[in-house]
Amino acid sequence: MKIGILAGGLGTRLSEETTVKPKPMVEIGGKPMLWHIMSIYAAYGYKEFVIALGYKGEIIKDYFLNYHYRSRSLTVQLKTGEVTLHNDEGEDWIVHLLDTGSDTNTGGRVKQVAEFIGGEPFMLTYGDGVSNVNIPKLLDFHLAQGKLATLTAVRPSARFGQMVVEDGRVVQFKEKPQIGEGWINGGFFVLQPEIVNYIPGDQTAWEFESLEHIAADGQLAAYQHEDFWQCMDTLRDVHSLEKLWEEGNAPWKVWA
Repeated sequence: MKIGILAGGLGTRLSEETTVKPKPMVEIGGKPMLWHIMSIYAAYGYKEFVIALGYKGEIIKDYFLNYHYRSRSLTVQLKTGEVTLHNDEGEDWIVHLLDTGSDTNTGGRVKQVAEFIGGEPFMLTYGDGVSNVNIPKLLDFHLAQGKLATLTAVRPSARFGQMVVEDGRVVQFKEKPQIGEGWINGGFFVLQPEIVNYIPGDQTAWEFESLEHIAADGQLAAYQHEDFWQCMDTLRDVHSLEKLWEEGNAPWKVWA
């Protein structure tokens, strides 16, 4: 099963980084967020990706075009331009880089990914969120539900700490807990090819039009993930993820 990744948005809330690069190329631990997301899927054996490009898509293209050389030791003969690689380490991934248009909305990008993959089920996620969701369990859940679409429902971390106060005394204090209320769309979808029927055109919003209509038809399932999930919307999020990585405490690192 192939994985589509939406990597074409402007990332305006992270303008400190995205003025020079697309949001999925913002680095955590010296690697782009996009690489982290792909590594999650690859850890479970899913290694063929269709990346929907838009804003500054050429930077993502350049990254993967040069990836073969970036990830290896090499010798360059300056006179002839001959390049000799000295090891064979590196990810055995297949990466399709799909130009979906700089002004295309999320639904339009999903439709183009689905049409590129063809008439078969596929997985899909956003290029700015990581999680330790168990992909095989997610797939099993999708198959058991028999719906056109399954999303991963998550509870985001609270931005601020929470307290329980009784009679002027703090009886419980939690610093930025994983909050216990409010499920949201965390990406990590499993989709049947028929979802294209809910995407009339390039300007369709996947979240606010397609998913609403799929849900109204009783065709949207939610896999409830109680554990780690984090999006990268702001510079604060970048610093938080970077800190987890540097401390060796990155829950989304499910690969060896």
